[in-house]
Amino acid sequence: MTVPPTLRADAERWITDDPDPETRDELSALLAAADLDPSAASELADRFDGTLEFGTAGLRGEVAAGPNRMNRSVVVRAAAGLAAYLTSAGLIDGADRGTVVIGYDARHKSDVFARDTAEVIRGAGLGAVILPGPLPTPLLAFAIRHLGCVAGVMVTASHNPPRDNGYKVYLGDGSQIVPPVDGKIANHIAAVGSVADVPRAADWSVLDDSVVQDYVAAVASLVDPSGPRGLSLVYTPLHGVGDTTVRQALAAAGFDPPIVVPEQADPDPDFATVSFPNPEEPGAMDLAMALAQQHAADLIVANDPDADRCAVGVPTMHGWRLLRGDEVGALLADHLLRRGVRGVFATTIVSSSLLSQMAQSAGVEYAETLTGFKWIGRVPGLGFGYEEALGYCVAPALVRDKDGVSALLLVAELAAGLEANGQTLLDRLDEIAQTHGLYATDQLSARVSDLAVIGTTMAQLRARPPTSLGGFAVEQVDDLSEGGAGLPPTDGLRFRLAEGGRVVVRPSGTEPKIKCYLEVVVSVDDAGVGAARISAAGRLDAIRGDFAEAAGL
Repeated sequence: MTVPPTLRADAERWITDDPDPETRDELSALLAAADLDPSAASELADRFDGTLEFGTAGLRGEVAAGPNRMNRSVVVRAAAGLAAYLTSAGLIDGADRGTVVIGYDARHKSDVFARDTAEVIRGAGLGAVILPGPLPTPLLAFAIRHLGCVAGVMVTASHNPPRDNGYKVYLGDGSQIVPPVDGKIANHIAAVGSVADVPRAADWSVLDDSVVQDYVAAVASLVDPSGPRGLSLVYTPLHGVGDTTVRQALAAAGFDPPIVVPEQADPDPDFATVSFPNPEEPGAMDLAMALAQQHAADLIVANDPDADRCAVGVPTMHGWRLLRGDEVGALLADHLLRRGVRGVFATTIVSSSLLSQMAQSAGVEYAETLTGFKWIGRVPGLGFGYEEALGYCVAPALVRDKDGVSALLLVAELAAGLEANGQTLLDRLDEIAQTHGLYATDQLSARVSDLAVIGTTMAQLRARPPTSLGGFAVEQVDDLSEGGAGLPPTDGLRFRLAEGGRVVVRPSGTEPKIKCYLEVVVSVDDAGVGAARISAAGRLDAIRGDFAEAAGL
């Protein structure tokens, strides 16, 4: 077989314009192989099947050559589009052209993409500064407002597989971009011509460590200096960039050094010990659990590779258990409310509805948003925000994004305080259930190799929605693509069940998955919380089974 002439011409033009010798050589080899190898031809066609879409998550994709992958050419265009948007939107002021701060993690080519971005931003006449090394995403979000920058860029793919990288954009308020800004930046990106013609300048600068120390001091100050500190912590950064910053923050807050999982302590772009570098994935926390068991630790805490998420593990009589994101969210909300924190308490449409009840009881305002901290971070008057995918914003004045470091410190503070009183995090969860009822959540997700499967599944559920799930009548179906209730339209469905339960289904925004979020509400009577948990588990199992059948998962 031969490569179609148009595809060949597109590939040759890309090779000529590519500033990276590695991807030039890679694409040249793929083009040569495509004439003989059908799989190479298919791969080549996919690389040129459109461009990597710039949206509210910025860019994210596999690191490789071509417009439908993450590479230096794509990054240069993205940086040029961002600079053009900042200029056209009037977000820069006269002689003071404004500065963009750039951070990066330890993934493949993250540092290279950061330098390319800085050169393009400077070439457009704006200031450009890079953080002093591979650092957590929340530190970049902090630096934007701390330094008075006009925007920020974080080069990271968070917890995606090793082959991926990404590009997150923030504006000067420290929040991630949302529509219509993402579309406007995308339009400017599309208008960029040859990469070789994009102006670049080398007089960008690297910040010193003072910005890191300022962040560490700020998050450490969130912890009551007079509180208990007796706690044995096992910590893993999952081969990411969190280790040094977390240890500095714990020390500044007065905690003993954590016991760090040695195999996962150093940044490793190949994530050698895990299949997926996500604390929620099966097996990712096995080494941490084994180490915690060995040391009889009080608590396990973990970050994802860019340290914007925080996972928590607790000992039980049956071994270690990872708390669900909704459980940690409830614990942090309760902790902050007890400390007198006010403002709006916010979470997403797929997170537990428990937070609304807690907010109502405490007399504080509650808000519900679409999934993602790009929405939570923009809630006016935010006091606390969380999403079930292990993301927590405990100090919006410092970081208007999820922050796995500050959340980790507050979890440690809460656990140490409970420990001093002979209690555990599980005891506090029982207290919350006794006060508000037991809100139990679970997930059903399916990873797909063909993205068309997701569209087919969503269409099937819209056309033939189930009328009953797990023995509970479906009392209402909300098509979230139609918007409503103050929410922008999004591709999702919410099934409201009798007795307060619900199922929300949507495509993942960052992975080739369809995700279903289940919740049941069980009152706690004289039989106690334990009986309520058993009842909830049975209800969730029945709902999961029925919904899997209805969705064809």
